Amino acid sequence: MSKPESAAPAPASNFIRNIVAEDLQANTHGGRVATRFPPEPNGYLHIGHAKSICLNFGLARDFGGVCHMRFDDTNPTKEDTEYVESILDAVQWLGFGWGEHLYYASDYFEKCYEYAEFLIGAGKAYVDSLSAEDIRAYRGNLTEPGKPSPYRDRSVEENLDLFRRMRAGEFADGQHVLRARIDMASPNMNLRDPALYRIRHHPHWRTGNTWCIYPMYDFAHAVSDAQERITHSVCTLEFEDHRPLYDWVVETCPVPYRPRQYEFARLNLTYTMMSKRKLLELVVECHVDGWDDPRMPTIVGLRRRGYTAGALRLFCDRIGVSKSDSLIDVSVLEDCLRDDLNEEARRGVAVIDPVRLVIENFPSDATEICHAPNHPQKADWGQREIPFTRELWIEREDFMAEPSKGFFRLTPGGMVRLRYAFVVKCTGFTADADGRVTEVRAEYFPDSRSGTPGADTYKVKGNMHWLSVAHSQAVEVREYDRLFSDPNPGAADDFRPLLNPRSITVRHDSQVEVGLLAAAPGSHWQFERKGYFCVDSRDSQPGKPVFNLAVSLKDTWQKR
Repeated sequence: MSKPESAAPAPASNFIRNIVAEDLQANTHGGRVATRFPPEPNGYLHIGHAKSICLNFGLARDFGGVCHMRFDDTNPTKEDTEYVESILDAVQWLGFGWGEHLYYASDYFEKCYEYAEFLIGAGKAYVDSLSAEDIRAYRGNLTEPGKPSPYRDRSVEENLDLFRRMRAGEFADGQHVLRARIDMASPNMNLRDPALYRIRHHPHWRTGNTWCIYPMYDFAHAVSDAQERITHSVCTLEFEDHRPLYDWVVETCPVPYRPRQYEFARLNLTYTMMSKRKLLELVVECHVDGWDDPRMPTIVGLRRRGYTAGALRLFCDRIGVSKSDSLIDVSVLEDCLRDDLNEEARRGVAVIDPVRLVIENFPSDATEICHAPNHPQKADWGQREIPFTRELWIEREDFMAEPSKGFFRLTPGGMVRLRYAFVVKCTGFTADADGRVTEVRAEYFPDSRSGTPGADTYKVKGNMHWLSVAHSQAVEVREYDRLFSDPNPGAADDFRPLLNPRSITVRHDSQVEVGLLAAAPGSHWQFERKGYFCVDSRDSQPGKPVFNLAVSLKDTWQKR
C-alpha cells in the first residue's frame, strides 16, 4: 500500500482501533487485519467518504494489514465508469493505495447466485410475485408486524424454477423478487423477509448483458466481505440496523469466512450537505457549476478550491471516530487547511479590490526595488523583488474617508506603513458622483523604508500591502463563501431557500505580482493579509491564471 503524501501525526485512539488492537492481541482473525472501502460508482465522493477512506485505509496501514478497494456495482441503472475513475483518483490523491486488492461486487455475481440457490434449497428464500407496493404494505410498520406474502410457501422446486427463469430473462422488471424467509414479525424491519434479488433488464458496465437479475446491497455486501475474508467491515451508523441481516447472510450461507460489521458515526458538517441525491440536484438544477464546483463538498470540488490531501487527513484525524452523531463545525476543516498551507504555500501579494494610490512626492520616472520573503519562516526559499513607484494599488477596504473607531489603516491625514516599503501619509482623495473613492493621494517619507536605520522612528499602527500599477497585472479572482446560509441544510425539507446568494464573488480586476502570471494550475499561494488561494485547475490558461480563494487567513464568517 502506498504511503501518504506527507507525515501525519499519530492517529488518536478510538473504539474501532481498540477493537482491532484487541482482536490482534487475542489472535481473533489469525493475526490478520483486512478492511475495505466499498463505494457505489453512482456519484462523486464527498468529504464524508474521506472520513471512511482515512479510517479504513488507516487501520490497515497502522496495523500492518490490507484495505481492499471494492466497488459496490450492483445497480447498473445508476453506475458509470466516470464515477469509477473519479473514485479511484480521489483515494489515490488522499494518499492511499490498494495494490493488488481492487475488487468489484460484480466479481461475485456468480457466487451470489450460487448462495441464493442454496438458500432456496434450504427453505430460507422464496420468489415473491407481489408488486413493490404490496410488498411495502405487507411489511407492516414500527408498531405493527408484517404479514406473510401469499407466495411465501411456494415449494422449493417452484422457487428454483422461477428463480432460474428470472435469470434467463423470462420476466419483466418488477414481476418477481427473491426474498429471504426470516421473520415477518421481527421488530427489525430489515429482517422482515428482505429482498435478495431483483430483475433489472439493463446492461452492466462490466458484465454487459450477462445478467438481468442483480443482488441487493445487503446480500452482495455480506457475500463480498466473506469472499475477501474481511476481518473488520466498518460502515456508518445507518447500517447498524442492517447488521442482523449481514450476520444472517454470513451465518446461513456456506461462505468461506465470517466477517464482523462495526458501525461509526458518519460525518455531519455545518453549512454542508452530504446527501448524494441532493448534491446531484444541485448539479442538475445548475445551482453549482458541476461536481467539481469549489463550493461543493465533493473531493474534486474541495481539491479544485485548494484543499490539500494533507488537510483532509488532518481533519479526519482531529474529528476522530465515535458512535455518537454530532455536527462538526466547518471551521475545524478550515483550520486544518490553514495549518497545512501555512507551511507549504509560497507568499505573494494581490490587491483583490484595487483603488489607485498616488504618491505625490515620489518621482514619476523613478522605481525603488523592495524585497519580500517567499516564506517568512523559510529563509532558503529566498526573496522576490517588489517595485515601488509613484502610482500604486491598495485595497479599497484599506481606506476610509470617515474612519470608524479602531480603523488603523489609511485615512485623510493618517499615516500607515506600506509593507516592505515606506510610511505614507494621506493628503487627500477623489470620489465619483456616487461617493465611491476613485483615487487616494499621499506623500511618502524617504527615510522610513523598512529595514533601514531610523525607519522604526515612525510609529504607526497600520500596515498595508500594495502593488505598483506599472508592475502588476489584472487577473480573475473567485472568492468563495459557504454554499448555504443555514448551519444544517440537510435537515430542511427543501434546501433551495437556504442557498447563500453570496457564495461566490468573481472579480476581473484584481491585481497580482507579474511573477504570479506563471503560477501553475493547482499551486497554492498565500496572498498576504487576504488568505490562501489556489490556481484553478480547470479555467486557468497559460499566462492567465484564475485564483480561487481556498480559505481566508482567519474565520471571517463568525464575525458577521
